[in-house]
Amino acid sequence: MTFATRAEVGFRSERGPVLIALMTTTGLVAIDATILATAVPTIVSELGGFTSFPWLFSIYLLTQAVSVPMYAKVADTIGRKPVILLGIGLFLLGSVLCGVAWSMPALIAFRALQGLGAGAVQPMSVTIVGDIYTLAERARVQGYIASVWGVASVVGPTLGGVFSQFLSWRWIFFVNLPLGLVAAWLLVRRYHESVEHREHRIDWLGGAILTVGLSLVILATLEGGNAWAWDAWQSVGAYGLGGSLLVVFAAVERRAAEPVLPMWVFSRRLLATTATIAVGVGAMLLGVTTYVPTFLEALLGVTPLTSGLTLAMLTIGWPISASQAGRVYLRIGFRSTAMIGVGVVIVGTVGLAVVSATPSVLLTGLSCFAIGAGLGFVAAPSLIAAQSSVQWGERAVVTGTNMFSRSMGSAVGVAVLGALVNGVMRDQSAAADPALFGTAATRAFWTIAGVAVLTAVAVLAMPRDRPAA
Repeated sequence: MTFATRAEVGFRSERGPVLIALMTTTGLVAIDATILATAVPTIVSELGGFTSFPWLFSIYLLTQAVSVPMYAKVADTIGRKPVILLGIGLFLLGSVLCGVAWSMPALIAFRALQGLGAGAVQPMSVTIVGDIYTLAERARVQGYIASVWGVASVVGPTLGGVFSQFLSWRWIFFVNLPLGLVAAWLLVRRYHESVEHREHRIDWLGGAILTVGLSLVILATLEGGNAWAWDAWQSVGAYGLGGSLLVVFAAVERRAAEPVLPMWVFSRRLLATTATIAVGVGAMLLGVTTYVPTFLEALLGVTPLTSGLTLAMLTIGWPISASQAGRVYLRIGFRSTAMIGVGVVIVGTVGLAVVSATPSVLLTGLSCFAIGAGLGFVAAPSLIAAQSSVQWGERAVVTGTNMFSRSMGSAVGVAVLGALVNGVMRDQSAAADPALFGTAATRAFWTIAGVAVLTAVAVLAMPRDRPAA
C-alpha cells in the first residue's frame, strides 16, 4: 500500500508533492482537449487541410477513451507508478511531435499519440488519489482534481488564442514539456508504492477487439451528420461492425485469464450504476462547456472573456461542493448525497434551458453554478463509493471503468448535441440568423436536462448504503 508510514512522516509533507504532480498532469491532459479550439484558423492557414481539422479533436478523444481500460488493468498488475510515467512520456512525446508537425495528417497522427498518453494519466491520477487518501479525505481531493477539468475547459481556448496570436500555435504543445517533466520528477521522487510482482497474462486480444469496436462506434457517432448522413452506409456499417465486435469482446473477456475489462464490473449493481452515472456526468459537463460560450456570444454578442467568466461559475460550484461532499456522505451515505447533487443538477439544467429563451448572462451564470455544485455532489461520491467497494488489486480497473464511462459520455454526448444543433441549422434557410442558433441551443440545453433526469434514475438504482462511522 502506498505511503504505509505516512502517519510517521505527516500527511501534508509526504502527499502534497504527489497531489501537485497529479493535478499538473491532469491539467495538461484536460487543457489539450480544448486548447486547439481558438488556434484552428491559424493552424489551417499554415498546414492546410481545413476539412480534416475536426479530427484534431476527435482522434485525441478517441485514443484516450479506448486506451483507458487497458491501462487500468495493467496498473492493477504492475502498479500505478510505471503506468502514469509511461502515460506522461507518451503525452510529452506526442506534444513534441505535434509542435514540429509539417502537415495536417501528421498533426492528426501525433494527436493520436497524445491521446494514448492521456488515456493513462487520467485514470491513474484518480486511482492514486484513492490509494493514498482516506475515505474521509477523498472527496476534498477529488474536488481538486475535478476543478482542474473545469478550469481547463475555460482556460484551454483562451491559452490557444494567446499562443496563436502572440507567439505561435506550436507553443500550444511545447509548453507541455516543462510542466510534464516537473510532474514526472515529483512522482519519481515522492510517490512510492509496494506492488506484489508476479507473472501476469495481459489480455491483448481483448484490448485489441475493444479498441477497434469502440473506435468504430465513436467514429460513427462523431462523423454521423457531419461527414456523412446518419443513415448513410458509413454510419450503418460502422455501428453494425462496432457493435458486433463489442459482443465478441464480451465473449472473449469471459474466457480470458486476466481480462482487461472484467465482466464482474458490470455484474455488480453498485459498479454498474456508478459507471452509468459517470456517462451522464461526462455528457452534461462537456455539453455545457461546449455550448454555453457559443450561445452567449452568438445571441448576446458578449466577448469570449465574458462568456468564459460566465462558464467559470460551473468551475467554482464544482470544487466547493466536492470539497464538502465528504462530510455529507459520511453522515447520510453515498447514495443520498448523490441524490441531493443530481436534484441540484436538474434544477440548473432546466434553468439553463428556460433562460436560453430569453438570454441573460447573470441567469446563465447562476444556472452554471447550480450545475457545477450539483455535479460536485454526484461525481465524487459515486466514484468514491465504487472505489471503496473493492480492494487495492481491483481499484484501478474500477476507477478506469468509471473514467472510461465518463469519456464515452463526453464523446457520445457532444456528438449527439452537435447533431441536434446541426439539424436545426440545416433545416432552416436563415442559417446566419443569431436567433436561429438560440433555437438550436435551447434544444441542446433541454437535451442536457433530459440527461440529468436519466442520471437521477441511475442514482436511484444505486444500492442503499449506511453512513460511515
